[in-house]
Amino acid sequence: MKELTHYINGEHVNGTSGRFADVYNPAIGEVIAKAPLANAAEMDMAVKVAEAAQPAWAKVNPQRRARVMMKMVELLHRDMDKLAEALSREHGKTLPDAKGDVIRGLEVVEYCIGAPELLKGEYTDGAGPGIDMYSMKQALGVTAGITPFNFPAMIPLWMCAPAIACGNAFILKPSERDPSVPLMLAELFEEAGLPKGIMQVVNGDKEAVDAIIEHPTIQSIGFVGSTPIAEYIYGGGCSHGKRVQCFGGAKNHAIIMPDADMDNVVDALIGAGYGAAGERCMAISVAVPVGEDTADRLIAALAPRVESLKIGPYTSGDDVDFGPVVTAAAKEKINGLVDSGVAQGATLAVDGRGFSLQGYEDGFFVGATLFDNVTTDMDIYKEEIFGPVLSTVRAKTYEEAVGYTMDNQYGNGTAIFTRDGDTARDFASRINVGMVGINVPIPVPLAYHTFGGWKKSAFGDLNQHGPDAFKFYTRTKTVTSRWPSGTKEGAEFSIPTMK
Repeated sequence: MKELTHYINGEHVNGTSGRFADVYNPAIGEVIAKAPLANAAEMDMAVKVAEAAQPAWAKVNPQRRARVMMKMVELLHRDMDKLAEALSREHGKTLPDAKGDVIRGLEVVEYCIGAPELLKGEYTDGAGPGIDMYSMKQALGVTAGITPFNFPAMIPLWMCAPAIACGNAFILKPSERDPSVPLMLAELFEEAGLPKGIMQVVNGDKEAVDAIIEHPTIQSIGFVGSTPIAEYIYGGGCSHGKRVQCFGGAKNHAIIMPDADMDNVVDALIGAGYGAAGERCMAISVAVPVGEDTADRLIAALAPRVESLKIGPYTSGDDVDFGPVVTAAAKEKINGLVDSGVAQGATLAVDGRGFSLQGYEDGFFVGATLFDNVTTDMDIYKEEIFGPVLSTVRAKTYEEAVGYTMDNQYGNGTAIFTRDGDTARDFASRINVGMVGINVPIPVPLAYHTFGGWKKSAFGDLNQHGPDAFKFYTRTKTVTSRWPSGTKEGAEFSIPTMK
């Protein structure tokens, strides 16, 4: 049994709490490693190392910090296969999907090569008589990130790369379900030239999270996960005076208009609804066809495609559409919600329950499921299933379809499929959701834009990556400078103005 470590001050450090979490290979349902669960003392040790290392790193000029990012991009390409294999082994997603996980993180590292430009301040010459004014963007100090199991490469890189490029030290608390890739990323950053102590990984559970929230040295927290935990961390972090951004759950709707190209719609829903076994915060989990004819055509075209999806272990290569879910508990929850959908009156067009793969009977596999005639009072509509389940809610009109999205508590992503520009423009303008796709099923912005939802999907006023990341991980300092000419003007007792 492999025993994993923390990564502190450039070294793999054994856990001292005596507590461990089982790390599974979801395809075979067996424990393959144990991850240490840090206590507050272990977190404090990492923070002290980061606090000692950070000032010198902040003094390194942005161009040289950018060179570390350039080298990191090279190393991520070099180790792509190794990272993807480790990711798939612990998470379960297919190898092509795992490589996509790494690549979308790599793209943010690429963006951070632009740190010298992104960290420039502003300057006003002659703001007043002999007075100049300028601003500086300065690092926060020690920062931290708490990341989920479903993207063990992408989301850590989304957080740590901008934080480090801005001159901060960063402590990562990854998911205890698949911690190997985050440990590998920390090693790669140091190979890229990052000083010891600037990027550290501390494995843990709630005890480690609470230590991050309460530690007075940690200046900011980033989080991605479920909404209840996002609310907990946001409230706790803010109450301790930290800068916090937390991203929670989702229930992403795709509206299908009568004029949509149905073949393209089906392709889009198959990938967005069932890719990664539905374990994506940007997965389409609700299809909303407008009109009975549209709904009938959608189900008729979609059902046979869902039934033909290939499910299997990542070792099957490109011949698999998606793999297992991450844990036995996740499998049980998904099947329970499918049961509730049937009990509450939804039409089960494709039943994925009872799926079993020969030779992998102990794996956490869940068959693809398709519901029709779902209503908004059903549990399968209200809850984030996070599994390979697509619900179809029929709408009579465009306005009714828009209302379903507008009224939902989540506002992460949404999409509309149509050939009509006026409809698409109206949808994009009106909808109260943070990321919108027009004939694009998973509208995840590229690295030079920002990622973030609305409503119960996000807490905080700045998004992930893009320009917002460099705002989140820096403080602005404004300097007003005057060099006296020797003329005595006397004291002023009114508020200074630029006369």
